[in-house]
Amino acid sequence: MMAPGTVAAAYRASCLDELDALKPGNVHAFADGHRMAVADFVTSAEVSAPALAEAGAPVGRRVLRAVEATMDRVGQNTNLGILLLCAPLARAAESAPPLRAALATVLDDFDAADARDVFAAIRRANPGGLGRAERYDVTDSQGPDPQSPASLRAAMAEAAPRDAIARAYVTGFADLFAIGLPALAAARARGLAPPWCTTALYLAYLARVPDSHVARKHGPDRAEALRAEAEALLALDLAAAPVDALLDRDRAWKAARLNPGTSADFTVATLFLDRLLRAEA
Repeated sequence: MMAPGTVAAAYRASCLDELDALKPGNVHAFADGHRMAVADFVTSAEVSAPALAEAGAPVGRRVLRAVEATMDRVGQNTNLGILLLCAPLARAAESAPPLRAALATVLDDFDAADARDVFAAIRRANPGGLGRAERYDVTDSQGPDPQSPASLRAAMAEAAPRDAIARAYVTGFADLFAIGLPALAAARARGLAPPWCTTALYLAYLARVPDSHVARKHGPDRAEALRAEAEALLALDLAAAPVDALLDRDRAWKAARLNPGTSADFTVATLFLDRLLRAEA
């Protein structure tokens, strides 16, 4: 059972590692973008860590308080997806190992309070491209209504067909274990430096699953086209540090206002999960 300080340190380090890697279309140490700077994400990681790692706190409260801390300091949504993925992992890390079994318990134990807090966090962060939903519409600023979910799991199940983060809540975070951890291990086995391991991890997600954030804002066809472009980038020799080639894609995607933010969120969550598992071992 990990102490809050250990969990918070693992979370901050994972956020910073993700920023160090060249991730085409996203904000990273090589280039800002989408009206956001690396410094915004560094601050976000620092101010959100205490709430994310709050001992004994339910997942919904962790997410809401971390979003509030971020918005108060940064003034824009930099980490909602990261927090939605990392909060259940942080909660699970407080339980007896193995972590994956503890995570399954966390995902089964959500209640209406978790749903209310997460809905409030999403409204506060106001992420782009949400649109409207017939059931469990998070944009309803009047608070819970007769259609509000009885649990966070129910709300995530409703959104799962259109959102990879919601889908993670109903699949036991399967993509982290099936895509993320193997991609990270394979990159390390190739002897890549840590930032390039993170680039390989990011591209693995982007090449396997059409990015939900891109799909919401630009449609599923564009998200699929971007996935195919990312698949081609996986053929690059990352050991040769192909900065110019990746920055060419970075500029092109940002010029087209394409931000694969969901893939970046899963990248942070995988780095966090990896740290928690290594601490558990």
